[in-house]
Amino acid sequence: MNIILIAISAALINNVILSQFLGICPFLGVSKKVSTAAGMGGAVIFVMTIASAVTSVIYYFVLVPLSLDYLSTIVFILVIAALVQFVEMFLKKAVPGLYKALGVYLPLITTNCAVLGIALKNVQDDMNILESVVNGMFSAVGFAIAIIIMAGIREKIEDNDVPEAFKGAPIVLITAGLMSIAFMGLQGLIK
Repeated sequence: MNIILIAISAALINNVILSQFLGICPFLGVSKKVSTAAGMGGAVIFVMTIASAVTSVIYYFVLVPLSLDYLSTIVFILVIAALVQFVEMFLKKAVPGLYKALGVYLPLITTNCAVLGIALKNVQDDMNILESVVNGMFSAVGFAIAIIIMAGIREKIEDNDVPEAFKGAPIVLITAGLMSIAFMGLQGLIK
């Protein structure tokens, strides 16, 4: 039951973008088309899930026993960077269209504070390895949900008559704020 609560909480209630405000750069930058947003969401799901597992194992089986837990941030950054390199090489070979569509935002997963933030949150909240993986995976699912919804809204906004003062970034930020308010409505769902 605890795993299910972690999953629902991570994806919807404590959404990494709309509640914790981590990962805003790719959220705003890649959410212009649903297909690109879905690709970014898939890449983040893969990276964040694997990063949560690997960082938890390294933390509990290497850093803590050697009393090197103060190095967790540096080690986690290196693990995340290596995983992103792997994803980038895979997409370049297997899905070149998505690789080109993601452009500079794919390497930015390395510096995506959502991935590092969830890895650090997992160890700070004393989650075991299974809980860390579930929290990482469903936090990434929440990221994907938010970025795909935003991309769908942005595609519709382009066809609408938006006042000149609100075109571009202002309407996107207003939309993100309204989405955040909607997700905040779920706060009392799970204690």
